Amino acid sequence: MSSNQETSAAKGYLIVIEGIDGTGKSTQATMLSKTLRKHNHEVIQSFEPTNGPWGKKLRESATTGRLSIEDELTYFINDRREHVNQVIAPTIAAGGIVILDRYYFSTMAYQGARGIDTNSIRTENENFAPKPDLLIVLDLDVDTALRRIGVRDGQANEFEKRESLNFCRDLFLSLKEQDGAHIIDANTSIDQVQEHLKRLVVKELNL
Repeated sequence: MSSNQETSAAKGYLIVIEGIDGTGKSTQATMLSKTLRKHNHEVIQSFEPTNGPWGKKLRESATTGRLSIEDELTYFINDRREHVNQVIAPTIAAGGIVILDRYYFSTMAYQGARGIDTNSIRTENENFAPKPDLLIVLDLDVDTALRRIGVRDGQANEFEKRESLNFCRDLFLSLKEQDGAHIIDANTSIDQVQEHLKRLVVKELNL
């Protein structure tokens, strides 16, 4: 990876890591962030839902009981709009790199699983949220994902039911047709996934 700071300053990038629960998104985002910082890139690592007021309400609902379909989507949109305005857009404008664990594709998946049209979700988000320069989908079969979730959390919450995860996995896999999107097999080791991810960053973004 290039250590040329001028390249990073000249153009900011948005890297999004998606996938169903249990695929290792947070781990991979953290590893990639550390690697890019070692090469003198300015990196902001973030996630959605955020820890802002709207995001906190969404996180609470995962264990206390899901919101109505309409309220849940509204909270996600509000949370993301604040995230874009306060973190994502300013960092990219300043020539930094934003690495996100989940973005509006997760909203398409999880709220789509509740019956909302995924294309309408996408359109509403892309009216204000920048498209990623690189979209990585970590793919894992649902049975393996549920086992990982069980080990990590003890039991699945309302966002982690089998039927929902099947729908979400199919939605994420369908994203491979769009520009800048790549599927990585998350059944391999953490280090193997990271090496694949780093190769894509070098190839696609020349970092």
